[in-house]
Amino acid sequence: MIIVVIIAFVVIQRLVEVLIAKGNEKKMKALGAYEVGQSHYPFMIALHVSFFISLIGEILIFNRQPSPIFIWLFALFLLTQGLRIWCLASLGQYWNTKIIILPGANVVKKGPYLFFRHPNYLVVCIEILVLPLMFQAYFTAICFTLLNFAMLSVRIPLEERALVEVTNYKDQFKKNVSSPLTNDNHN
Repeated sequence: MIIVVIIAFVVIQRLVEVLIAKGNEKKMKALGAYEVGQSHYPFMIALHVSFFISLIGEILIFNRQPSPIFIWLFALFLLTQGLRIWCLASLGQYWNTKIIILPGANVVKKGPYLFFRHPNYLVVCIEILVLPLMFQAYFTAICFTLLNFAMLSVRIPLEERALVEVTNYKDQFKKNVSSPLTNDNHN
């Protein structure tokens, strides 16, 4: 029963996030924002949908039960949900599942973004590992953790390049990120 409740909670949470993202995308585009990385977005959606299918399938087919350390993993899961909410609240209208860039915007550097650049991606990484481990779904945990790292290895550089080119990102994070348009490799 706990398996159904937790998975249902996360699936409903994702659907609500899609609605929030759609609303934020509409607001941002009305202000002149544009999308970057459209080509990888369908693969990201497929990865996340496949994750839930794999998780549910592995639990059902192999009759997986809660882990002996379930309570600790569940505590980590709850902390991660707190970080997720903090990320969404900190970014406000800038939060999205897509890479939506508003030229001239000041990069958000509050909440968890004071401490590191991509806390929302950390949330996703933790969830993709912890949710399956809570129910001993080891194949799903390993497979989708690796697939998610591959996805982020494409997504994060795209996002950072776009932010460097049209926002104050470089100044805010003092990161040496080269711009493909200006070939600027120095601070």
